[in-house]
Amino acid sequence: MSTRHARIIRTFGKVLFVLYIVFLVYFLFLAEWYGRTGTGEDYRYNLELFREIRRFITYREQLGMFAVFANLFGNILIFVPYGFFISMAAERRGFFKTLFCSFGLSLCVELVQLVTRVGSFDVDDILLNTIGGILGYILFAICNGIRRRYHVRREKRR
Repeated sequence: MSTRHARIIRTFGKVLFVLYIVFLVYFLFLAEWYGRTGTGEDYRYNLELFREIRRFITYREQLGMFAVFANLFGNILIFVPYGFFISMAAERRGFFKTLFCSFGLSLCVELVQLVTRVGSFDVDDILLNTIGGILGYILFAICNGIRRRYHVRREKRR
């Protein structure tokens, strides 16, 4: 692949990344259907790892499957694009870079939720978001490997 083509793909990745961040900010802080109608009166937080995950699994019948899915899998799925796009847009990419960036962004989101009292600070969310970012990186690595294999075969035919 030419340098020009790679630059175009990276630019496209950066545009998608910015659009994703706008969506993420809206969804995490402003979306009314997700309970973001205003700020709470007190600080809500969970500093015990796996506490909320256990609670959602234990009370899944009372909470409903949508609530369980939205909390457990939603926190993972919402960060999959982050891991994918940050890998797509970066010139230097890697597992640990994506791990630390996903952790850092998730920590920032949780801190903003704590300070603004929109949502709650939850270490389980940080864990699930980071897992989502890593899954996005893995998805990118698979897609990038397929793309490279395709271009190598195409070049051999010429």
